[in-house]
Amino acid sequence: MDKMPKWADAILVPLISLLLAAILSALVILAIGEDPRAAFKLMVDGALMRSAGWGYTLYYATNFIFTGLAVSVAFHARMFNIGGEGQAMLGGLGVALACLFIPWPHWTLALLGSATLAALFGAAWAFIPAYLQAKRGSHVVITTIMFNYIAFSVLGYILVNVLRPPGAGDPASVRFPEATNLPTFQDMFSTTANPMFRSAPANVTFFLALAACVFVYYLIWRTRLGYEIRHFGHSQTAALYAGTSGVRITVIAMLISGALAGLMAVNTTQGEAERLILNSTEGAGFIGIAVALMGRNHPFGVLLAALLFGFLYQGGAELALWTNIPSQLIIVIQALVILFTGALDNMVRMPLEKLFLALRKNKEAL
Repeated sequence: MDKMPKWADAILVPLISLLLAAILSALVILAIGEDPRAAFKLMVDGALMRSAGWGYTLYYATNFIFTGLAVSVAFHARMFNIGGEGQAMLGGLGVALACLFIPWPHWTLALLGSATLAALFGAAWAFIPAYLQAKRGSHVVITTIMFNYIAFSVLGYILVNVLRPPGAGDPASVRFPEATNLPTFQDMFSTTANPMFRSAPANVTFFLALAACVFVYYLIWRTRLGYEIRHFGHSQTAALYAGTSGVRITVIAMLISGALAGLMAVNTTQGEAERLILNSTEGAGFIGIAVALMGRNHPFGVLLAALLFGFLYQGGAELALWTNIPSQLIIVIQALVILFTGALDNMVRMPLEKLFLALRKNKEAL
């Protein structure tokens, strides 16, 4: 029997954790002499009350959807994929190769090709840690962290020595051909009479992220493979006894996870920068861990958590621009949300479990 209702686990625990993080963040802002209410209002105005703010919020959320889904798929098999950063970097290389070396006639075909190569490159980068865990017992957390640094070095070498145009100073490729440029929300939704999403980087990749949520839902809860992944995650001994191959599930789950992380590069590399740059991931692979934990590893929860972190990123940028709150403190605020929704989850969960158990006993005693 569950210690508390599913709705409380899915909704109440994250909300209380978020509230605690907000209270502590308000105290920190108050301690440096700023008004937390004014700061929160500025975050809401900058991230949600203007179409341009929404454009940035949804752009960041798109990155976090992909990396959050990547972490959640691996976690259903009881693996912690900490390598989303490296897998997204190599996914960016796949995007660049697709856009620079294949003459696409239209952005729709370019999107299909770049997404395919991004997923393949991300999956390939996740394969070695998966194989090492499945066959050699090397812990996937350690190997995926190591592969993040290797990916950064590999990408840096390729940018500097292969893809950088002659005479250029920064480690970046040339601009992608115009036919590969993805339509932004401004292109899609603006009119002459009603301009919207001005200069915001949100683009059609957001809908690809929504499709990824639907894909992961049907994969995990509506397919035999998804059942095997969840079964293996809940009890490896029982799964092996039932005939499930641990090596197969470990490798497949990590390949899917790496592919989802690699897809993030479509948004940052093809959708926003329109060229391959060295640090396009900007920590989104690590934020995906908090997004998956807060979203309870469910695609709908991941979507909501990604929107929240998109709001925090864009709202934090507004605070840094228009207030005296230092950018380092904004990072602290974001870290507090991650801390309470992830690492300190049991601090909220355990008292709630005791409360619901007590309420259930009282009800049964009546």
